[in-house]
Amino acid sequence: MKVPYCSPKIGGVRVCAGPLFEYIAAFLEREKALGYQPESTALLTHLQLISRLNLWLARMRCPLQDLNEEVVERFLKQARKDRNYHRAGAPTALRRLLQLLREVGAIPPADRPVPDNPAARMVDEYRRFLAKECGLKPLTIGHYARHITGFLSERFGTGRLRLSQLAVRDVTAFVQRQAHGHGRGHALSVVTGLRSFLRFARYRGYIETDLGSALPRVANWKLAGLPKDLPQGAAQQVLAHCDQTTATGRRNYAILLLLARLGLRGGEVVDVRLEDIDWRRGEITVRSKKGSAGVRFPLPVEVGKAIAGYLEAGRPRCSCRNVFVRLYAPYQPLAHSGVVSKIVRLALERAGVESTRKGAHTFRHTLATDLLRKGASLEEIGRVLRHKSPDTTTIYAKVEIEALRQLALPWAGGGR
Repeated sequence: MKVPYCSPKIGGVRVCAGPLFEYIAAFLEREKALGYQPESTALLTHLQLISRLNLWLARMRCPLQDLNEEVVERFLKQARKDRNYHRAGAPTALRRLLQLLREVGAIPPADRPVPDNPAARMVDEYRRFLAKECGLKPLTIGHYARHITGFLSERFGTGRLRLSQLAVRDVTAFVQRQAHGHGRGHALSVVTGLRSFLRFARYRGYIETDLGSALPRVANWKLAGLPKDLPQGAAQQVLAHCDQTTATGRRNYAILLLLARLGLRGGEVVDVRLEDIDWRRGEITVRSKKGSAGVRFPLPVEVGKAIAGYLEAGRPRCSCRNVFVRLYAPYQPLAHSGVVSKIVRLALERAGVESTRKGAHTFRHTLATDLLRKGASLEEIGRVLRHKSPDTTTIYAKVEIEALRQLALPWAGGGR
């Protein structure tokens, strides 16, 4: 089947008169809004890909309303056989195209994929229960669902699910296997997720026994450990090794300063928005949760200069309101706090600083211990770190002997 080409070109790419023709210009504008430059190779590649999909749909006589993820995957499977196929970014660009088409009503909403075995269907039902009836965040739901998928797969495989046959030995053995070779945090997550699922199963009538109460407890004594802070002077050493001559370096330097000088959590750095900074008053609003009113803090001059330098000569111009964004198109906020932890880890390696912990919280702990050594009270440190309970701050007393002396009770026998 021959398909006539239309003119003029769209974004420098010839487009045939296929099902996607009238939407390609809108796709082009959306890509530009995400930061792709009109003359960039990436944008040209995306337009060529969409044009190729448009031609393929026309030749296959596939109506636009039938376009979905399955059809796109069939197209990509065939396109990968061509040596001129550009793999980088292709699936992502096509996902954005499908999103655009659904927003304008050109194609139906996405159908939820049907799980292909009883265990997967049960996990899917559990996911929906956590989201709709418990109101948990997607990240938490993902953690729980991953543990439950492993548990059900080990116990029942892909066969019929007989939850009524579960016994105490099944759940305790699974916890023991998962805890072996992992840290305390992983074991706690497994037990919490499994207990949540067993309560859900009992609530739905799939089991009658309260197996959740039989789960073993993970030793997690409060205030048992020590804060994992950096050695004295190490934080400044890390900051001194930041390359502030590049856009990436300016962004990462500003992020590290927010961690080191204000003790922000990784997620709080990700959520900082342009309107959260009051330049006239020299203040910044820190939100522990999205949508919260937040707490205003003085913005140190050093931190303000670093953020301003990044905004002026590092941050790409885009419609995103988050302060810290990707440096390459599409310009979007940093995905999650794990990106901040990766920035910290790379900065520590570049500065040659050894640390048992290499996440964003390392600088938070370091700030607290430095404040304590300089004479700040535990109450003041708790306010800086935005702790809800004073007990959370008490752990920092363990790093300072003099602070411990103030908490110690006199011995009835006298002496030292």
